[in-house]
Amino acid sequence: MRLGVLDVGSNTVHLIVVDAHRGAHPTPMHDDRSVLRLAEHVGSDGLLSKAGEKTLLRAVQKACDQAEEQNCDELMALVTSAIRDAENGLEVLDRIRERTGVDLQVLSGEEEARLTFLAVRRWFGWSAGKLLVLDIGGGSLELASGVDEDPDVALSLPLGAGRLTRRFLPEARDGGRPDLAALADLDAHATELLTPAAKQLRAAGRPDLVAATSKTFRTLARLTGAAPYSAGLQVPRELTRTGLGQLAAFVSRIESSALAELPGVSPDRAHQVPAGAAVAAAAMRLLDVPCVRICPWALREGVILRRLDSLGGV
Repeated sequence: MRLGVLDVGSNTVHLIVVDAHRGAHPTPMHDDRSVLRLAEHVGSDGLLSKAGEKTLLRAVQKACDQAEEQNCDELMALVTSAIRDAENGLEVLDRIRERTGVDLQVLSGEEEARLTFLAVRRWFGWSAGKLLVLDIGGGSLELASGVDEDPDVALSLPLGAGRLTRRFLPEARDGGRPDLAALADLDAHATELLTPAAKQLRAAGRPDLVAATSKTFRTLARLTGAAPYSAGLQVPRELTRTGLGQLAAFVSRIESSALAELPGVSPDRAHQVPAGAAVAAAAMRLLDVPCVRICPWALREGVILRRLDSLGGV
């Protein structure tokens, strides 16, 4: 069957279409993404603006048209932290459904962590043993640990790269260099939120493999020497704590406009790299992780796999 997954995140709207059946490797057939930065449309009053709603409506309608062109048997649509944070998020989704017929499902942070963990588990397989997964999104950081396909511990913290950039590093959003004092405050904030989570994860037992997924981790790995995306998904990629420390020092002293010109950095996300590096460094430090393996599968693949599992013998 042909499945489409529409993922509305804090930064982007991403549609993937795959051909798959239960027990088979999903075969990518179509991939389209657009920068939305939905979280930036949530004002100080906690409401998603009318402009943000219109932008979201256009993106969902575009995805619907593409899914129809691709002859999808089913379109699964989900939203994550940006709508979770908006006080009027559910009202907006009701209006989107009335206009497009698409029922955007709001995932909790824990659900996001569990689905991402499932995707990573399937990618690395049972030989990975006890698995710890880290995922830095635009609005939140997900962490999960376990030996099965459903993690024993699944956590979500408001430590997304976009969220922290808006709060601590507004000058980076304008193409400038991060303020070092603000970066120190960001690190202290991340450390405060991560400390109890790290304690809980360490209590669950030491992992055999630590994996990381998300655009943020892939960018950090690329900037420390990992193979480019063009080399293929099967090429092993890693991010070491030592390399990350050196990178964090570098990106704290360079304008985001210059960072956007480096290979492997998306111009629309360059300003979020310093915050992403700070969160990744804090997480790896507190979890005592010397190295993470980069996994190309994440939330969207987890949604597909969960849906295929539900089909039983079909």
